[in-house]
Amino acid sequence: MKTVVITGGTDGIGRALAQTYLERGDQVAVVGTSQAKGDAFLAAAGDLGAQGRAWFLPADLGLIDENTRLIDRLAAQFESLDVLVLAARYHRSARVETPDGFEANFALFYLSRYLLSHGLVSPLSRSGSAVILNFGAAGLAGPPRWEDLQLARQYHGVAAMGHAGSLNDLLAVDFVDRYPDPNIRYVINHPGVVSTSFAGEYDHAPQTAAEVEQLRLTGKTIDTAVRHILPFLDPAGQARLSAVCEGAAVPLHPETSSLTDARRLHDITRQLLDSRQHSVGDRGLP
Repeated sequence: MKTVVITGGTDGIGRALAQTYLERGDQVAVVGTSQAKGDAFLAAAGDLGAQGRAWFLPADLGLIDENTRLIDRLAAQFESLDVLVLAARYHRSARVETPDGFEANFALFYLSRYLLSHGLVSPLSRSGSAVILNFGAAGLAGPPRWEDLQLARQYHGVAAMGHAGSLNDLLAVDFVDRYPDPNIRYVINHPGVVSTSFAGEYDHAPQTAAEVEQLRLTGKTIDTAVRHILPFLDPAGQARLSAVCEGAAVPLHPETSSLTDARRLHDITRQLLDSRQHSVGDRGLP
């Protein structure tokens, strides 16, 4: 029986993956902000006879303290982790900063994934065959905007999500270099357009509503997106770092996967976290 943790696991692809693992007999903890969606997940688990194998962990992963609290809880609850799915994201048409002072997409879509990837290395390493699935850009979003990583200028909601995806590509490159454990694989997945709930805060322009509705109508089904990614999660012996785009393995272009850039981003992120820690007196971060 595998132990699976899924952020953003109460909706969309994350929710469908949670269902898949429960049906296989694994134990699954999903993380989200909606108690109602969490309760619905637990009810569905009950229908499967999986009451003792399903947990809902409420957390706002846009906040540093919530990530560190979650890391502590997971490490205490599970001796080892086999699958870590990083799927939480939330579209915002307007630029918003979190109470920690970070741009919201940077905080939720990148910084949380940085913290969880690094913070859960120990239980992942004890699995013997663990995989981290991170929904990034798989090289499609281009290099980061180094001069403006938190998009203080020329913010656009869709572009912000793509930019965070490019940061996650570099997170994966740095991770597999920093931790030479052959038993932890990292998969970056770009699922393409998928007909999910498109959770977020959108402007009130009629054009925006029409575009979102069109995506719902033309996007692939969630079940299709899950079928595309499962073959890259299950087998052992695959490459330590895999990039997947709509079900096909793709090479990460050197422009978007430079180890030098990956280390640069890691160092910048560490400096941002250290600065925040020193300013508020937090305990050490992972």
